[in-house]
Amino acid sequence: MNPTIAVAVSGGVDSLVAAHLLKKTASKIVAVHFRTGFEAEPADRTRARIQSIGDQLDLPLHVLDLSAAFRREVVDYFAATYLAGQTPNPCAVCNPAIKFGALLRRAEEIGAASLATGHYAGVRRDPSGRCRLFKGIDVRKDQSYFLARLTQVQLAKACFPLAALTKDAVREIAAAEGFIPVNPEESQDVCFIRTGAYPQFIAELTGRPAEAGLIETTDGNIVGRHPGLHAFTVGQRRGINCPAAEPYYVVRLDRERNRLVVGHKNEILAEQCRVVQINWIAPPPAAALRVRARVRYRTPETPATVVPIDADSAWLRFDTPQPAVTPGQAAVFYDDSEVLGGGFIVN
Repeated sequence: MNPTIAVAVSGGVDSLVAAHLLKKTASKIVAVHFRTGFEAEPADRTRARIQSIGDQLDLPLHVLDLSAAFRREVVDYFAATYLAGQTPNPCAVCNPAIKFGALLRRAEEIGAASLATGHYAGVRRDPSGRCRLFKGIDVRKDQSYFLARLTQVQLAKACFPLAALTKDAVREIAAAEGFIPVNPEESQDVCFIRTGAYPQFIAELTGRPAEAGLIETTDGNIVGRHPGLHAFTVGQRRGINCPAAEPYYVVRLDRERNRLVVGHKNEILAEQCRVVQINWIAPPPAAALRVRARVRYRTPETPATVVPIDADSAWLRFDTPQPAVTPGQAAVFYDDSEVLGGGFIVN
């Protein structure tokens, strides 16, 4: 008996094509679309457009309200992390907590045994039964970084039909099939902030308006004022607005004193960082492990060594000092195209 597969459809081209490809290989498929509670329009104004996803795919479509879980697990985390002086990574939290957490559980309630998504990544089982996570073949769109905290249980129920496709190939398939995306724009890292103004969003969400403070250099000189720490992230250059012979970059956020600490480019280089809450997809290392590490989605991998501290924390030591290694961001460890695991940077 073939188990039912649920496919998560946002309405974008990637999820439409993922569902289309899945129909060719699976006999029982249902489409699921979840609402976060932070959409640009209310549900009654988008109902017809969302329903068109199921119509285009000729699949039954279940629209699920995950707004309470999304607010608790993703949005509140986002705000709390910024207010703590760190830079959150909402996609790295959303995938294990919402898509392969709350959404997968709801899909199981309607009879599905697994969940497919339009991520550019791949999952395979080795002979021992362990699930292994790999990059998608399109290096520009690879999303394995955001999936590094999926557990073995979650990976065992995950399906990624776009693993072996490029974005250009996906667009060609969509055009050939006549798919019309409900959401024609590319999804953004922070999908729940429509204006792009993080400080305003956090102030409205938490009732804590941005608090202006002093900008100081690493040697303690006061050089200006900032409008609020959650408008900044480590390594940032724009928005500091303090004239100097060399540009200033954000070195760290001093939450206790509400000060923005800045320095020149050489001062944002880090030789190592500590990584916590590590989810190991590969067997956890018992000793130092050579990896290629990515410390932000848009930065290239760099050779490094993972030195375990305990079961879920480690020092990540770079072969070459790295710029803008930012507390709150995900650090993901690779062996060639395979994801070994990942956690969050704390210092």
